Amino acid sequence: MKDNNEIRSQDSQKIEKELGEFLNKKFGGTVKIISPSALPHQDALSGNSAFRGKKALLNFNIKPQELIAYLDQYVVRQETAKSVLATKICTHFNRIRHSQITGEGLSKITGNIKSNILMFGPTGIGKTYLIKLIAKKIGVPFVKADATKFSETGYVGGDVEDLIRDLVKEANDDIELAECGIVYIDEIDKIAASPNVIGAQVSRTGVQRALLKPMEETDVDLKVPHDPVSMMQELEAYQRTGKRNRRRVNTANILFIVSGAFSGLSEVIRRRLSKQTIGFGSNLINSQKNEDLLRQTKAEDLVEFGFESEFIGRLPVRCILDPLSEEDLYAILKMPNNPVILSKRLDFSAYGIKIVFSDDALKIFASKAYKENTGARGLVSVVEEALLDFEEKLPSQDIPRFAVTNELLEDPKKNVLDLLSKKNALNWNAEYEKVFLDHKNYILTYLTNNWKTFSLKHGLTLSEIRCHMVAQYFCNNVMEIEDAVKKIKGFHDSVKEIELEISKSYNLNIVFEEDAIDFLIEQFINHNATSEEILSNIYSTYYDGFNLIREKTGKNRFFLSKNALTDHKTFLNDLIRKEIK
Repeated sequence: MKDNNEIRSQDSQKIEKELGEFLNKKFGGTVKIISPSALPHQDALSGNSAFRGKKALLNFNIKPQELIAYLDQYVVRQETAKSVLATKICTHFNRIRHSQITGEGLSKITGNIKSNILMFGPTGIGKTYLIKLIAKKIGVPFVKADATKFSETGYVGGDVEDLIRDLVKEANDDIELAECGIVYIDEIDKIAASPNVIGAQVSRTGVQRALLKPMEETDVDLKVPHDPVSMMQELEAYQRTGKRNRRRVNTANILFIVSGAFSGLSEVIRRRLSKQTIGFGSNLINSQKNEDLLRQTKAEDLVEFGFESEFIGRLPVRCILDPLSEEDLYAILKMPNNPVILSKRLDFSAYGIKIVFSDDALKIFASKAYKENTGARGLVSVVEEALLDFEEKLPSQDIPRFAVTNELLEDPKKNVLDLLSKKNALNWNAEYEKVFLDHKNYILTYLTNNWKTFSLKHGLTLSEIRCHMVAQYFCNNVMEIEDAVKKIKGFHDSVKEIELEISKSYNLNIVFEEDAIDFLIEQFINHNATSEEILSNIYSTYYDGFNLIREKTGKNRFFLSKNALTDHKTFLNDLIRKEIK
């Protein structure tokens, strides 16, 4: 009888032979196989990931209202969409967590129903942005694709399974974590079979059918048929373990979210409602706006639009996103975390140039973008167009900062030349200071209105002075407001670490009072001080005095206020006189 090693060797040779024949047929003699045993091992191929991410879901405890509050920091309006998405997504992942803890739930229910979501909304409304924010907040793997990717080359159902394989890559090859991921497919309306077109509709209906099983529950094989990389991975894994393991991903807990503009669907709904209504009521239906009609969408409308009924049945949750008005576009630009302004600030910051925007300039951008009728995407276009000359010419000159105002936007080419000439440098600097102060005050108001939320989330009491610190830091650096709060929290923690280091190194129990902590945080911000510098300064300034008091009285606990830090001589003299007397 053949021993196990001999059988393993023969199977390995068989796999290697199959792979060699495939490569020879595909590439001729130009590509040859090298035994994987000669290659360096990769943890990804062995299935050993850097972390076992699914276990992290055991601690998932985000509630819908908490997720809505997070989205409110980034997204204007869309209250209904934020409510639906936050509620259903939180419930989905809390169900998974509950099942893991109890060992019951989803696995015990026959015919598990997932809350897959269908989103309606015109282009540029922020559908993709919403889902990316949610995936980032929850911390699960997330992949996004356009439905047109699948329909352009005909029936390509295999590509649908590639989405699941991409989830595994996003999860660092952690299959368990990938099985709790989110798949987002945009432009789903593009795979609806058009009833007015005579010809091949295979690609559209074919992709719908290919999505049916993954959207419900199926096992997707990570090995791609006839793919040389997959074959090499299998060969190496077999040579290492002696087993031919089939690695699969179960889609039972993978949440699918699809979206589209659905142009033309409102007319389908209008026709259905008109048939059900006669006389005066029919005229009322004809006068309804598209978004109002979309809120009355039924499964039969989507089927008539061109979707398979089985496909629609796997999308039980629907939400409508509202079109954006000019005021909404302005509100988007005013939000501290809006990516349009932050990205443009980052563009200029890359050249060492600080830029700030006035309210009047933001209103002009919003007005122009609204006329383009492309939603929030229009904001990017108008901002880029208005500042192109400045972005081209200023980096080559010594211009450290400037303000974008309505006067600047009236004639950008003339103003960029005036800025470069430096003849009116005092006026430009004064304008920058004014707009910067207005912007800082706005951010300060925003922080003051939301201080409780930030304080609880980051474990840092945002007093009035700390709100000022966060506002100042945010305005001087390109970052989101959350990151600015985290930065101040980091400085606060550094001060507490200095207390511990003094106790550890010098056996002195020093406690910084709140105003002293704030003073030291300001040293980090305004003077780029380091913990080592502050620690050294504290030692050289106070150690001898505190040590004298400790030797004379035995006292070893000292409180330092802001006044003690700014006038140490008076503080020490008074303290020594008081304690030793």
